[in-house]
Amino acid sequence: MTAPLTTALRLVDTDPAELTTDAIVIGVHSVSGGDGPPGLAGALLLASGAESIAAAFDGKLTETLARLGASGSAGEVTKVATLGTVAAPVVAVVGLGPEPTGAAPAPEILRRGAAAAVRSLAGNGSVAVALPLPDDEDGPAALRAVAEGALLGSYKFAGYKTKPAPRLPVADIAVHVPDAGDKTAQDEVTRALTVAGVVARCRDWVNTAPNDLRPPAFADAVVAAASAAGLEVEVLDEAALQAGGYGGILAVGLGSAAPPRLVKLTYKPAGDGARKRVALVGKGITFDTGGVSIKPAQGMWEMKSDMAGAAAVAATLLAIADLKPDVEVSGYLPMAENMPSATAYRPGDVVTMFNGKKVEVLNTDAEGRMILGDAMARACADGCDYLFETSTLTGGQVIALGKRVAGVMGTTEMCDRVRDAGEAVGEAAWPMPLPDDVRTGMDSDVADISQVNASMDRAGHMLQGGVFLREFVADGVPWAHIDIAGPSYHSGEPTGHWSKGGTGVPVRTLLELVDRIAAE
Repeated sequence: MTAPLTTALRLVDTDPAELTTDAIVIGVHSVSGGDGPPGLAGALLLASGAESIAAAFDGKLTETLARLGASGSAGEVTKVATLGTVAAPVVAVVGLGPEPTGAAPAPEILRRGAAAAVRSLAGNGSVAVALPLPDDEDGPAALRAVAEGALLGSYKFAGYKTKPAPRLPVADIAVHVPDAGDKTAQDEVTRALTVAGVVARCRDWVNTAPNDLRPPAFADAVVAAASAAGLEVEVLDEAALQAGGYGGILAVGLGSAAPPRLVKLTYKPAGDGARKRVALVGKGITFDTGGVSIKPAQGMWEMKSDMAGAAAVAATLLAIADLKPDVEVSGYLPMAENMPSATAYRPGDVVTMFNGKKVEVLNTDAEGRMILGDAMARACADGCDYLFETSTLTGGQVIALGKRVAGVMGTTEMCDRVRDAGEAVGEAAWPMPLPDDVRTGMDSDVADISQVNASMDRAGHMLQGGVFLREFVADGVPWAHIDIAGPSYHSGEPTGHWSKGGTGVPVRTLLELVDRIAAE
């Protein structure tokens, strides 16, 4: 279920009208206040890159599109049969919104547009993409967006169906550029293949049925991929966790017949120079029933995605092994299955964590913070200059910020970095506070800290999670907690570069953060 990306991606500089392919993708803008065809509102303007296609249609393509209902809104796809006017039998025209004031649309508009167009062309073997790419310093970012979007849009989970899908994803994608031999452009394609490949692997892990991905199996899958990539690997089984004092991971795993694991992956650049050390931590609850504090049955099946944070961190390390940034990166993946049973941990239990702090358990459904606390404390004990943790931690994130924007808590500078990195790659994130009164309400009568703030109940639940995790970050370590409860899993129909199911968020944000740290 975790095969690497199989879609091919290449560059071409042949005239788009002459490309021999099953379909050609071009862009179109909406024109505010423009006059469209008689009887139809609005006007359309073909984006740069489509000039030869427009000429082949004798300038009538925009009128045809308008009569077919195209509006030019971002992500809208309209297909037109070419009937021999150009080499490709189909032109897929994707909306890019209003005409930009600069040379090209924003990278995220291009990323989503390329993804939507390629997805709509499933069933075709080859597709060429001729979207606007500026010939200046913004060109590489635009090309990266188009290449990533096209690949991410071609993703489809192989699944468990006994009959093959009627419309297979596009197998070969050609991106039109001014010069296909340009090294910078070729480097962007190489990077896009790596990044989209690990995002696909992350999505595959998240989409896998939970009976096939219990903690030992998940650990084995990650170890196999990491070992093949040349990463250093350390795996702690239940005996090693017991010996090491990982009380939080063990407590959550008590209720399951599938024992917990802690997987550590490490990338070290070549050479002996002193480098910054980045720790990435991801929540790996392979299924979350809520334990004794059991969840409602409605929608519980989506809790197979409660390991999306660990999947994202593992995928990020796989990409790092290939991209080789000049910074040391370690990933910590605590894995457990939160089940109710005669051996499960209970409300009222007191658990001793890896850093020695004693936690009073009030809700066994607040299990993610228990396994993360151990992993974050271990990362700090190993030594790191930056710590980024990501998890499907709280439903409060969805209530506060919706399903597309991650919540970020931690030190101010790191929260700002996460927000900026997310904006750069199209994975929105927004900083949230860690109020003192939330922490005060987590004082326990019998332990160092309560697992939740009982006086607040569900109020500020996302903030409670961040406040709790702060207790396991060593003094002086800049850190950020990225709550992806909403953005990591998309239950609706595919949109933009998001597939249905696992989205791969925040793999590309983490990679951008590592790249920026390495460049300092």
